[in-house]
Amino acid sequence: MSLCSQIVPPVPEETVRIARAAFPKGNLYLQIRDEIGVLFHDADFSDLFPNRGKAVYAPWRLALVTIFQFIENLSDREAVESVRARIDWKYALSLELENSSFDSTVLCEFRSRLVTGNAETSLFDKLLDWCRGRKMLKSRGKQRTDSTHILAAVRGINRLECVLEAMRNALNAIAKESPEWLDQLFPRRMVESL
Repeated sequence: MSLCSQIVPPVPEETVRIARAAFPKGNLYLQIRDEIGVLFHDADFSDLFPNRGKAVYAPWRLALVTIFQFIENLSDREAVESVRARIDWKYALSLELENSSFDSTVLCEFRSRLVTGNAETSLFDKLLDWCRGRKMLKSRGKQRTDSTHILAAVRGINRLECVLEAMRNALNAIAKESPEWLDQLFPRRMVESL
């Protein structure tokens, strides 16, 4: 596959008309295209593709599809289906409404090229640079995360450990006070096999 670098086309008029009618208040992907414009260009990926061979699907589009796929937690097949079926994605990717998308293996190959070319962080770095340029990110600022799910998981494990420890203590107390009763419940051979 070779890279035939092309200028990023504007959003087709029909796609704009239908997307604006479908999303009069806008949506995330229309907003990304309108506010960010075109973040990636084919030239950004020139080191990853040879000069000869079959032309590759536009890398700037694959980069955006990869980001959209991450936003929505989609598989490769689901992401390709979204490119084929969703007007908002077609708008963000400057595609005609009739565009039938591409094969899902193209995304996997694109990510493999990013990793092989040691460019796996290039998408993220370019997005961060854009955000910094518009003063959306501060350097050395405090980073906040929502750790509710982590705390809940730790609390669940902690409660389970407390129940198990309480059971162990109760069985030890019973063993001291009434070992015969405990032997009836749990015969020695059963306990020894554990």
